[in-house]
Amino acid sequence: MAEKLTAYDPAEDLGSDEAKAIFMSEAFETGDPGYIAHALGVVARAKGMTQIANDTGLSREQLYKSFSETGNPTLKTTLAVMKALGMTLAAKAATA
Repeated sequence: MAEKLTAYDPAEDLGSDEAKAIFMSEAFETGDPGYIAHALGVVARAKGMTQIANDTGLSREQLYKSFSETGNPTLKTTLAVMKALGMTLAAKAATA
């Protein structure tokens, strides 16, 4: 009998604030807007989308749509979610 595979959700492995921050830092290093949005959605799920919705004033549905594979969150939404996660967005000089 074949074993049934279950889908892996990285949100389940982001238990600490440090793990969430590292995950996001690595996402930003890719420079891929779609991947960054997806990663932010993963971190938001790890904290709890209902809590994020309450903290940002956005609906859960809007958050799920914004941070889906085809989503394209606005900078305003991205910053609101990052604030709700206790994270900031910072700039640093690019290395050649």
